[in-house]
Amino acid sequence: MEELAKEAGITVRTLRFYRERGLIPPPRREGRIAWYDAHHLARLRTIAALLERGHTLSGIADLAAAFDSGRDVGEVLGLGEPTEETPVRLTPEALADYFEGEVTPENLAAALDLGYLATDGDEIVHISRRLLDVSSALVKEGVPLAAVLAAGREVRTHADALARLFTDLLREHASDEEDIARLRPLAKSVVDAELSMALDRRLRER
Repeated sequence: MEELAKEAGITVRTLRFYRERGLIPPPRREGRIAWYDAHHLARLRTIAALLERGHTLSGIADLAAAFDSGRDVGEVLGLGEPTEETPVRLTPEALADYFEGEVTPENLAAALDLGYLATDGDEIVHISRRLLDVSSALVKEGVPLAAVLAAGREVRTHADALARLFTDLLREHASDEEDIARLRPLAKSVVDAELSMALDRRLRER
């Protein structure tokens, strides 16, 4: 414990306090010996970085609990499934920088539930660089992250329905999986064009 505290630049008393508050996971025990590792050090450095950004210990404890209960990256991304999206690895403090002041336990739980975020050890993985950048841009323009996530949940429902429609269409008329993969961009183009025209109609109405 003394070595970990020294490496993290804190006192042993502070380390014990963090343990009692649930800010760091318990050590691995072998008999009466408690072993701390690089994951504990990374968590302590994350706590220090979040404190510097103005987060309270209570808020950090809530965030830590949300991360520790989140789905892991394999569950969210799948194993070997094809995707056009690029996952992004982030530290908790980097995520806080993307959505300054908006990374609350409630928003974090919603993002984990949607599958936008997953945990991989001490790192966070966002499933899509495009979604991360767009969400961050909307928040910077004044749209609350909670509203962005609520809209994302609705979009997911409609996107799943559209995907089901086009998947059924392609499987009915394509000869094999290679044909389906070749025709997939055409389905996406239809959705993109229809969404663009729908936005035009709605904006004209208002």
